[in-house]
Amino acid sequence: MAMVGTVGLEQAACTPSPNQKAMRPFRITETASNFEREPLVRPFGFKGGYMNELWQSAFMLQSENGIRKVGVCTHNVLWSDAQVFAAHSPAAGDAILFAIGERGLQMIKGQSFDSPVFIIESIKDELWEYGKKITCNPNLRKTFVLNALVGVDNAAWLLYAAENGITKFNDLIPAAYRPALSYRHSKVASIPLMAYAIPVSEIVQAVDDGYFFMKIKIGQPGTQEEMLQKDMSRITEIHQAIGHRTTTHTKDRKLPYYFDANGRYEKKETLQRLIDHTKKIGAFDQIAIIEEPFPEELEIDVSDLGIRLATDESAHTDVDALKRIQMGYKAVALKAAAKTMSMTMKIAKVAHEHKIPCFLADLTVNPILVEWNKNVAARLSPFPGLGTGLLETNGHQNYVNWSKMLSYNPTSDASWAKTMNGVFNLDKDYYNRSGGIFELSPHYEAWFK
Repeated sequence: MAMVGTVGLEQAACTPSPNQKAMRPFRITETASNFEREPLVRPFGFKGGYMNELWQSAFMLQSENGIRKVGVCTHNVLWSDAQVFAAHSPAAGDAILFAIGERGLQMIKGQSFDSPVFIIESIKDELWEYGKKITCNPNLRKTFVLNALVGVDNAAWLLYAAENGITKFNDLIPAAYRPALSYRHSKVASIPLMAYAIPVSEIVQAVDDGYFFMKIKIGQPGTQEEMLQKDMSRITEIHQAIGHRTTTHTKDRKLPYYFDANGRYEKKETLQRLIDHTKKIGAFDQIAIIEEPFPEELEIDVSDLGIRLATDESAHTDVDALKRIQMGYKAVALKAAAKTMSMTMKIAKVAHEHKIPCFLADLTVNPILVEWNKNVAARLSPFPGLGTGLLETNGHQNYVNWSKMLSYNPTSDASWAKTMNGVFNLDKDYYNRSGGIFELSPHYEAWFK
């Protein structure tokens, strides 16, 4: 759909200074981990399944210089590998994710590293094999391991920054990845998530509250035919409720639709039937993105569907992302809070080199991880026609204790941490503080006293 930018942006230089000093390696001497469980407001449905809680884990790294940093992670077994979710109790699946993270700590303890990117590269393949064994799943998805390593990776980036006197996110980005993260948006669109169980009345309320770009889960439970009928009915109901609403953020003033199938469509013909249905009801022209329609093992060319498809779970790594781009995908959903910041930078680089737009998708992460995601969203090239970045964040919709979780984030009271009329307003203070990711969280720090 045609969209027009409504906010100004400035392209940051973000190029390494000619006099920039070489970063020094750091040696990890002590590690620790812990977790807590957070209940959800209602069963959270996608990929044909439902979750009732999400674990929040934290990982501590200490260097030989006595510097200690804590990184956090939100587990999501269903998103990272639906087969593991189906084969285990919810708590068992989360425990496996936690065990992989802990095993990662054991592997890097006593080692020296030049870069957090190298840490993830050096352990992810061995941990993938370890994960296959403890899940009894020889087809374990790589994303499952990356999700387990988010807290380890974030702690490594914070330790790397402290060891090298880095206090701003721009300076944290290695030179190879800076071209892909060179913008400074003054506004980033805030995207709520409308899962299966979200009443249409709440979608209408979100529009009333100023949200204009919403993610809607499709691919509902049941057989392929049952799924299709449910999805067509759901889209019809939503379009009848908000299809006529207007926004100043698009050229035609209509609301853009963002549908996420999470790999539930098993045939291209089935997706085509859904697309034909959207044309029949007059919703097609408002579709901005259809994300991850097919199971990743189905390597289907999608260049002839006449709509922008985005890759998400199937883009485990930069190599996988390139394969999807070659198959005709025209957008990449990045997940710094789900696949590690290290891997996200590598995927963003590949997309940038092929002129494929990116946006940040959520994992229903905690408030601190929202800011890690936002640091990436704030620096991506503008999404086509919109003129700004896109950031999905839905924790406020799904956690029972969201208000309490906000208190764990030391910058939750900042104006740029709050959605206002569907956007995050990012000012000089935001960029000076890098969204607060370098500031200590007393809640998580207390776990490792």
